[in-house]
Amino acid sequence: MTTNAQSQLGASRLSVLVLSVALLALGGGIAARPGASAPAGKAADSSAYGWPVKPFDKQHPVRGSFGDPRTVFSGPPTRRTLMSGAGQFSFHTGVDISAPDGTAVYPVVSGTVSNTDPEWVYIDCGGGRAFKYWHVKPSVSRGQHVEADSTVLGHIISGTHHVHLTELRNGHEVNPLAAGHLAPYGDTTVPVVSSIAFRTSVTGDDLMPEMLSGRIEIVASAYDLPTMGVTGAWHDMPMTPALVEWRIERATGGKVLVPTRTGYDVRDHLPAPNAFWTVYARGTHQNMSVFGKHYSYMQPGDYRFRLAPSGFDTRALPNGVYTIVVTATDIRGNHSSLEQRFSVDNGA
Repeated sequence: MTTNAQSQLGASRLSVLVLSVALLALGGGIAARPGASAPAGKAADSSAYGWPVKPFDKQHPVRGSFGDPRTVFSGPPTRRTLMSGAGQFSFHTGVDISAPDGTAVYPVVSGTVSNTDPEWVYIDCGGGRAFKYWHVKPSVSRGQHVEADSTVLGHIISGTHHVHLTELRNGHEVNPLAAGHLAPYGDTTVPVVSSIAFRTSVTGDDLMPEMLSGRIEIVASAYDLPTMGVTGAWHDMPMTPALVEWRIERATGGKVLVPTRTGYDVRDHLPAPNAFWTVYARGTHQNMSVFGKHYSYMQPGDYRFRLAPSGFDTRALPNGVYTIVVTATDIRGNHSSLEQRFSVDNGA
């Protein structure tokens, strides 16, 4: 979805937490394993930079994460549209930093204005490094030199309530929240894996975990919450974790039969632009997603990940009972896991 269309509204932390509890109950998860790392301060890295709004050396609320799904469905808000409808689907190319409309935006690294638009500014910092600032009414012009924490690039456009920051290295988007980039940034919230499901196909029906056979799809729902409270209509809407991993163990004894595999990883860079429905599973939609002419006011997103994009062949396992363990981790290492027991029966 275009970043403009997402700038208007949000849902409360309570709504998201209630949703996650419901999903846990419905998902049949056996246990969650939480874990947290200590918050990280300003990275001791010469490439680290401050925030694009004052105060530059203080952390600000982030309401949209790197890699979040951006979904604009062409059809109405129906299950058919959600599971197979056409539209515009993309990965969020930066982070959304919450700030009041009219807030002055500054360059995080000095450079030259490469280009501007009525709602963004592109700064070339040399050495293959560049930054793009969205939802900003420019007050600079092309070719102008700008100084970090000094030159006003412009002001946040009315009705957007945030500045979107994209960082590029050699033309490729990188995660601004990774260590050594935007600082100071600490995070003590723990991502949640809310459900694990098995499907007949990418858009197929859910299967009963009591008896699986043949090739199946494995889909996990996971989310994270902002580490700092977001004010206004976008109050603490869910975001994606930075990493989703999984493994399969025997239900008794815990012997690992399918070693840890990665289903989603945006700790450094994004997947290929055309890989959206390879990474995300159908049923995924962003916060306040668009369905035709319908804007899903105050409705939180749902982030579902395809753990084995080419499908998982249960015949790789002997008939028996197993446990799949899915772990979601944020950019600072906070993590939790959910387990789902399932049985494989492929006949004699």
